[in-house]
Amino acid sequence: MSHKEFMQQAIELAYGNTKNKKGKPFGALIVKDGKVVAKGVNDVLATHDPTAHAELLAIREACRTLGSSDLSDCVLYASGEPCPMCLSAIYWANLRQVYYAYTAQEEEGIGLGTKYVYEQIALPKEQRDIKLLKLDKSGPDKNPFALWKEMNE
Repeated sequence: MSHKEFMQQAIELAYGNTKNKKGKPFGALIVKDGKVVAKGVNDVLATHDPTAHAELLAIREACRTLGSSDLSDCVLYASGEPCPMCLSAIYWANLRQVYYAYTAQEEEGIGLGTKYVYEQIALPKEQRDIKLLKLDKSGPDKNPFALWKEMNE
């Protein structure tokens, strides 16, 4: 199959998800060696889970199917330009190619954009609307970072 055909499948997932009133208009699929190994649709409305984006669900399914968190030999097709959360997961999964159909500007045009989040991430921590506050470590002296380093040397 061609890139265009895989993209059409992602768009059809998004269209069906919207038409069936199951979720927002986003669909994604992951392809390895020319075969679809995972699909996902935006499930935020049905599950009340703000992380249930099409790309994340497809990544999770692909990782389970392939038995690996490394998807560097796969391609992601998404109906819409990935949001910051999905883009982060794409980096963590080592995906090297992502194709999308609808732009962030088109998503903004229907009230589903992520411009605000991108703007917030670009700010220094102190200027963001959500405050990240570090607390001093207390309690038993158990350092999970030190343990990880020790176990992985």
